[in-house]
Amino acid sequence: MSESTQKLSDAGVSIWLDDLSRERLTSGNLVELIKSKNVVGVTTNPTIFAGALSKGAAYAGQMSDLAASGADVAEAVFAATTEKGSGAVRAGEP
Repeated sequence: MSESTQKLSDAGVSIWLDDLSRERLTSGNLVELIKSKNVVGVTTNPTIFAGALSKGAAYAGQMSDLAASGADVAEAVFAATTEKGSGAVRAGEP
């Protein structure tokens, strides 16, 4: 654990990360931050998510599969965000 973030946690501060990304989940970086930096929560927002969808390949395979299956935009967004959220929950499990 980081001494500085441990001191913050000991003082009652909850450390949150405002950057839940598929890369952070798949690389193990989120698990590492939970273990080493006392991160207790993560958030994301529509702007961050839109950027992730439009840049890079993190969601390309899933979006391609969803489009091929006939999913509409709402179904695709639900599928991607649900998967991302459940991945974050699993990252925080002991």
